[in-house]
Amino acid sequence: MALSRNDEFPVKDLTLSKWCKALSHPARIAILRNLASRGECICGDLVLDLPLAQSTVSQHLKALKEAGLVQGQVDGPRSRYCINQKNFEKFIKAFGTFGNKLNKKLICE
Repeated sequence: MALSRNDEFPVKDLTLSKWCKALSHPARIAILRNLASRGECICGDLVLDLPLAQSTVSQHLKALKEAGLVQGQVDGPRSRYCINQKNFEKFIKAFGTFGNKLNKKLICE
């Protein structure tokens, strides 16, 4: 089995990679859009708006939460989810910086 060499990359690159991986599925983009428009909601609310099973929505919420882009609070027997605004703003800034630096170095003919 190959060894992971992630520890050889800068933390900022690892963090940006984690966020991008979390956003790499269209269902997660739809969940973020939904959360942005609602402010917060429970998983069942998302299930009503998405063509996905409850277990699938839960798995996508878990991936977004593990990446730090979504946060959840226990509300009785349910969890209420919302976008982690602090981390999402960090993602926007990091991705913008990365994109701008890359764009300046592009040479197209």
